[in-house]
Amino acid sequence: MTLTGVTLSAPFLDPESLRAIDTPALVIDLGRMDAAIDAMAAGMAERGVSLRPHAKTHKSLEVARRQVQAGAAGLTIATIGEGEVFADGGFDDLFIAYPLVPGPAKGRRLRALAERTHLTIGIDSPTGAQAVADALGPVRDAVRVLVEIDAGGLRSGAPPDEAGTVGAAARRLGLPVMGVFTHGGHSYASAEMRGAAADDEVRSLTEAAASLAGTGIESLVVSAGSTPTALASARGAVNEERPGTYVFGDRQQAALGSIGPDGIAAAVVATVVSVNRGARRFVVDAGGKMLGKDVAPYLDGHGEIPALGGLTVARLADHHGTVDAPDGAALPAVGQVVAVLPNHICPVVNLVDAFLVVRDGRLVDTWTVDARGRNG
Repeated sequence: MTLTGVTLSAPFLDPESLRAIDTPALVIDLGRMDAAIDAMAAGMAERGVSLRPHAKTHKSLEVARRQVQAGAAGLTIATIGEGEVFADGGFDDLFIAYPLVPGPAKGRRLRALAERTHLTIGIDSPTGAQAVADALGPVRDAVRVLVEIDAGGLRSGAPPDEAGTVGAAARRLGLPVMGVFTHGGHSYASAEMRGAAADDEVRSLTEAAASLAGTGIESLVVSAGSTPTALASARGAVNEERPGTYVFGDRQQAALGSIGPDGIAAAVVATVVSVNRGARRFVVDAGGKMLGKDVAPYLDGHGEIPALGGLTVARLADHHGTVDAPDGAALPAVGQVVAVLPNHICPVVNLVDAFLVVRDGRLVDTWTVDARGRNG
C-alpha cells in the first residue's frame, strides 16, 4: 500500500481495450480529466479569480482548448519553446512564468513570439530585466512583465520586499511592469503544508504588490500558482491562479489531498514481462524512461498498481520497473497488462510522443504531446 493510507483507483479500461494497447503507453481518462478542468474553472469563477492553467503538465493543444473553453483566461508556459508550439496552435495569451535571462539566440525567438502573441514574461532581477529588454528591442512595450517573488519555495524569485527594486529597474528599461507572481512549491512537502503554503503565497504576494506600489507601479496582476494551494490561495490580493497538475492528477496530488483517490486521470499501461515466483518479484515494461524518477518522501516506490492491491514499483532501470510482492499477495502472470499510477505526471508526459484517450473504459482517440521536448 502507499503511505497515503487510501486505495487509489486507475482509469478504467475494459479487457478488450487493455489487450489492444502497445505497451508501455500513457492513457488519459477523458471523463476524469474533463471533470477536473470543470471543477477548477468553477472554483476560480466562484472566487472571482482568473484561471491561467500551466500547460507544462499536458503540453497538448487539445487539452489546452478544453481548458480555455471551460473559462481559462489564457495559458501559463515554462519555456519559449512551449510558447512557440501553443502560438502555432492558435493560443495568443501566454505567460512564461519563469525568470528569463535570454541570450542572443533565445532572445530572437522571444522577440518573434512577442510579435505574434499577447505575451507576459517573468523576471526576478535587474539583470534579467536588462536581458529581456535587449532581446525585445523596439517591441518591449508590447509585452507585460511580472516580477517573480519567493513565497517559501526556495527556488527562483526575489524577496517580496525587493519586488519594487526589480520592477523599477524593468520600468526604466521601458518594460511595462504589471504585477507579481509566485509558486508555492513548498506545498508539495506534505499534506500538512498545503494551508501554510497558501497563506505564504497570499502574504508574500501582498507584500510584493506593496513594494511595487512604493515605486509607483500598480499590480494589475497578482498571480499564485500551485495545484495543492490553488483554491486556498485564491483570495485577498490574489487575482490569478496558475495550477497545472490538477488536469491529470497523480499519486503525489492524491497523497497531498489535492485530488480524490478516484480522481487520477492518467496512468501508464504496462505489460508484465518477467515473474520470479521464488523471489516474489515481477517486472513491468515501464521503467524510468516511462514513469520518471520522482519520489516524494511520503510515497512508497515509483508508481502504484491499483489492480494488484496497491503494489508499488520498487526499483527502476531505463526500461524495467521491478515490483516486490509481499507474502500473501498474488503474483501476476507473464503477459498480464496493468495500469500504473505515476508519482509525478508532468515529466511522464514529456517522455512520450502521444497519449491514448479513454472514455467509459474504451479507447477513443490518440492525442499528440505537441510541446514534447520543448524545454528551452
